[in-house]
Amino acid sequence: MPHITIQMYPGRNDETKKRLAQAVLETASKELKREKEHFSVSVVDVPQEEWKGKVYDKVLADKNTIIQPGYKM
Repeated sequence: MPHITIQMYPGRNDETKKRLAQAVLETASKELKREKEHFSVSVVDVPQEEWKGKVYDKVLADKNTIIQPGYKM
């Protein structure tokens, strides 16, 4: 049962977040050959001033991160 978390700066409305979550769900379902019912998706707003500590540093340190950020902080 995969759970997918999307972290991003605040500022998008709920409809945009729902469309994004649905698009990610569609792709994951197709690529993993599993029914959509097997997935959950959350969207978490992380303020810009908290991004480095809460997201960026953890992503760089995580050996499971497949695609590293293309930006520096």
